[in-house]
Amino acid sequence: MASLVRDTFFGYTLRAVFGTKVLPHPDETDLPMVWQNAVHEKAQSPSEDASVRGSIHEEDHNDPLNGRGRGYGTRDEQEHRYPHPKPRAASLHSADTVVDASAAAKPDAEKGGDTLLVGWYGPEDPDNPLNWSRAKKVWVMFQTCLLTFAVYIGSAIYTAGIADISEEFHVSTVAATVGLTVFVAGYGIGPMVWSPLSELPKVGRMPIYIITLAFFVVLQVPTALATNYGMLMAFRFLTGFVGSPILATGGATIADLYVPKKRAYGITLWGVIATCGPVMGPLVGGFAVHAKGWRWTIWELMWLSGFALIVLFFFFPETSASNILYRRAARLRKATGNPHLKSQSEIEAENMTARDVLVDVLIRPFTLNFQEPIVLVLNVYIGLIYALLYIWFESFPIVFIGIYHFEPQLLGLAFIGVLIGAFAVMPPFFYYLYYHQEPKYSATGELRPEERMPIAIVGALLVPICMFWFGWTSRASIHWIVPIIGSSLFSIAALLLFNAVLNYLADAYPTYAASVLAGNDLIRSMFGAAFPLFAGAMYRNLGVGWASTLLGLLACSFIPIPILLWRYGEKIRMSSKRARHDFD
Repeated sequence: MASLVRDTFFGYTLRAVFGTKVLPHPDETDLPMVWQNAVHEKAQSPSEDASVRGSIHEEDHNDPLNGRGRGYGTRDEQEHRYPHPKPRAASLHSADTVVDASAAAKPDAEKGGDTLLVGWYGPEDPDNPLNWSRAKKVWVMFQTCLLTFAVYIGSAIYTAGIADISEEFHVSTVAATVGLTVFVAGYGIGPMVWSPLSELPKVGRMPIYIITLAFFVVLQVPTALATNYGMLMAFRFLTGFVGSPILATGGATIADLYVPKKRAYGITLWGVIATCGPVMGPLVGGFAVHAKGWRWTIWELMWLSGFALIVLFFFFPETSASNILYRRAARLRKATGNPHLKSQSEIEAENMTARDVLVDVLIRPFTLNFQEPIVLVLNVYIGLIYALLYIWFESFPIVFIGIYHFEPQLLGLAFIGVLIGAFAVMPPFFYYLYYHQEPKYSATGELRPEERMPIAIVGALLVPICMFWFGWTSRASIHWIVPIIGSSLFSIAALLLFNAVLNYLADAYPTYAASVLAGNDLIRSMFGAAFPLFAGAMYRNLGVGWASTLLGLLACSFIPIPILLWRYGEKIRMSSKRARHDFD
């Protein structure tokens, strides 16, 4: 239980108030063991061999300095890559004694300079998230999905009350819809700040999640109590902005827990839960609006996110390996009095100026979008899929209330097909991952990013099929179940595309993974924010059939992208200065 709570926000709070004897770390109870097993003879310097430096830097974003090594091979292979340090002739008595380590371990300038590298205890270090038990990983995955659902539902739950908002504040339906778009825009802009911050070793992921979620919960109160249109729009944007970290960084959290070969399974489950938010929002919000009015959709959002905050406050641990090792190095420095004990991320940070940090946090996510052709094309494509989703959802009231005469509070049931499609695709997709994709991983546990594209091609083909099916079967002469069945194809397509593209970007740009994924979230959110504003007019003027056909044809024009990346992506990637080249 102590290991489950120690690195949570609750655990941090207890230790800050009552001292380090509460929920102690192993290095605070058995210092000699830690000194021998966690401190490496030599730290990696910026002048080290490029291949070693590259692998360590990549693992800073995914599985930094993990005891298993990049390839997660046999134990002998693991120890060859990250060997256990030789025992030192130090006499470090106990954790309760502050020891002058300068005499106990004098650094050899020829072997490692003044810096001693603090790493994992060994291949089985229990603090390494990759070594956590299956039960603990499942528990962290559950909390990650809970937080994702609690934030993502905030966009669509609002749509059920658009008519009421329009009437109460005397604005047009389009103006009322802006409450949806500013929320989506907020959670598109937010990760440009929050995601890079979560990659800083001094910060980590967990504090960002908890602090922003607390603001997300609190800001629902003025949103629900808004007395005018401007106040409502302002707080909808702010709640989207502060609720955004998990939407871009959730994938990085999953990457902290699982080796690359198994990461796709977690990303898939996370993607399905993310789909549940926009799908369940109209259903949950529809009943609330029918019974109590639009303000109750916001109260529901506050209750759900408040529940998530309580769970995560007590039980969500830090998963960033860089942060875990950073804090370990700080504890060892304090216990031994040796200022030369540092984690790899601290060593790298010493060579970074304030300007470098500013570029990493605020500038690089933008520049990567426009300087890397692969990033730009894939971000625009995923942005299109996101836009199609939000445009298409605007047609559901026209189809199921206008054509099939559903009661307004039951409109959310029409989205069940999308939800079923997301869950239905998981078993065959997992089969594909296990029997077709996993065997393609190299002996060192790596996969060329282009190998992810075949499944994206399938998803790209399903999007226009879904649009044509839905558009031309949505008529009174055809039973309502037929367009609902067609709608399930969209969630299948989106899940395949998102999984392939996000993993492709993380694999091809591991050093800049946080910035690349934050940029992807920004582009798709901007598309999703803008397109719903004209969706209603488009469907009313063109009709459901022709409007859906237009969207289907637009989707067809993007089908060549995954095909070209599958065939020529490696050549494009090799010409980039930022993309990774050294795949086995």
